[in-house]
Amino acid sequence: MAETSAEVSSKRIHVLDEATINKIAAGEVVERPASVVKELLDNSIDAGATEIRVEVKGAGTELITVTDNGKGMSWEDSTLAFTKHATSKILHIDDLEKVLTLGFRGEALSSIAAVAKVYLTTREKGSISGTKVVVSGGSIENVLEVGAAPGTTIAVESLFYNTPARKKYLKSMRTELAHITDVVTRHAFGHPEISLTLISDGKVLVRSPTSGDIFDSIVYLLGSESAKKLIPVEFKSDIVKISGYISKPELSRSGTDLQYFFINGRGISSKSISNAVRLGYYNLIPKGRFPVAVLDLELDLSEVDVNVHPAKRYVRMSHEREVCDAVTLAVENALKAEQLVPEISLPEKKPVQAVFVEKVEDRPEEKLEDIPKDGAEAFVPEEKLELAIPAEKKISPLIKEEEETYHFTARDTEKRLKRSERVLSKTPKKPERASTGLDKARIVGQVNELYIIVELEKGLVIVDQHAAHERVMYEQICDISSSGWQELITPVTLDLTSREKVLLEEYIPYLEEMGFGISEFGPNSYVVTTVPALLGKMESAELIHDIIIDLLSTGRVKNDTGMFDNLCKTMACRAAIKAGAGCSMGQMESLLKQLDMAENPYTCPHGRPTMISFTRAELDKLFKRTG
Repeated sequence: MAETSAEVSSKRIHVLDEATINKIAAGEVVERPASVVKELLDNSIDAGATEIRVEVKGAGTELITVTDNGKGMSWEDSTLAFTKHATSKILHIDDLEKVLTLGFRGEALSSIAAVAKVYLTTREKGSISGTKVVVSGGSIENVLEVGAAPGTTIAVESLFYNTPARKKYLKSMRTELAHITDVVTRHAFGHPEISLTLISDGKVLVRSPTSGDIFDSIVYLLGSESAKKLIPVEFKSDIVKISGYISKPELSRSGTDLQYFFINGRGISSKSISNAVRLGYYNLIPKGRFPVAVLDLELDLSEVDVNVHPAKRYVRMSHEREVCDAVTLAVENALKAEQLVPEISLPEKKPVQAVFVEKVEDRPEEKLEDIPKDGAEAFVPEEKLELAIPAEKKISPLIKEEEETYHFTARDTEKRLKRSERVLSKTPKKPERASTGLDKARIVGQVNELYIIVELEKGLVIVDQHAAHERVMYEQICDISSSGWQELITPVTLDLTSREKVLLEEYIPYLEEMGFGISEFGPNSYVVTTVPALLGKMESAELIHDIIIDLLSTGRVKNDTGMFDNLCKTMACRAAIKAGAGCSMGQMESLLKQLDMAENPYTCPHGRPTMISFTRAELDKLFKRTG
């Protein structure tokens, strides 16, 4: 019997209709196009495929097609597969304690079909004909008998066509494509026995071999130069077996984007395992840097709960502390077994760097010794020559000593300050504003090679040297007209992962506007021929890698202005004086003068304070001298 309107209006709780339920459930599994790719790859791998081809159009929003040579499905199974919680992976609740397959929830196809148009074509290897199923908005529209190759092809068209709000909140096409690339790359590392190919709008982005050797996959996916700097890890304890590769200390990133972890072949995200890897390096790499790692952990199936996240991205381990301690020890042992002093191969003729500015007449007066002869300045990679790593140092995971501060040379500090001084000397005077009072300051000294203590007439000021110089550099970089560019006589080659390449292509126009000269150089390589003058010498590809990772970590960029601003902030951070850099009295004076000339000297570009002050009254109060 139908409810009356009065009865309906009196109810506060009601049961949602099936379509709404399916869309809500889909939101837990299908966050973005990369989520669809992941779920379909999981199904293909579970079906025993040895070759998988992923093709996308419009970063997956227009079309995602996954084709495999797996077992395929029968007529009955292919239609039942779109029913919610229908799965071939488990039968009983006890099976959840020993899941061997990547998929098992029975949510993937039904969730995808709820927010897209799906076409499934499949044939079992022993069958004469195949089956084609057409699904739209969660409802099966047609089932046909067709000719098909053994295996399964699933095409997902017009993703989020019926949920425009979700589509609206997707990020840029390049960012979404980068997420897809990352998903395919992680699956390739987890299953080196499978050939995986990713094609975007007709262009091959990822292609991994079917060798069964994880190192071959690393060479293909991370590049030969990165592969040369990796060392093997083999470790076994009572509860875990660890295998894979980690990088030598000379190869690191500003983020954890090149860390790939697997538990029993399942790709996972784990901050605790990442921290355990980082702890294994102790002070062999600077604070804020992260090593490359591809590690597989084998655990008893009963020790791992894989049913804690709808997208199966995270797992829960019964003995997480013990597992992480084992990871740290495995990393330590691998590092101690290797010769870690970086090898330096100097060319017969030292590379030189010719420096150009936009207007010769605007070049400030410089000391004779500061001017390169014949317009060029010879250089040797200073950081590499001065790096000394105590490989024999005994490290114990049970004794957590305070991490030592990474020190930057006085020459490095001087070089960074000189860049901003030269730009300021030719920058037009800015409108008058209230002085920060630094022109009447007496510098007391430096604390922890980070904070500058300044005495004023009415109190005390503490200046964060990195934040202060970052503000100065940011304002200079934003004013493109005041920045020159410098040509690299010996170009720098960047070996990028497929994901990094996708991101770089989006930012190239803005990088070029800043002074970078970047062009494609092979399948996964770019060559850098010019860099902004403010960045100084560029002896390695590390800076560009860091810029790419930092830009990605900033999140969604809504417009070109936001993209340009993010790039300015990133470059300013990289060019500024670092924490851990010793400063002479003259260098501190120079920094404070530069900060006082800034339009907004009070915060860094990210909003952190550059300085804090204490009045005499506040100091008296701290020492209980009031009364």
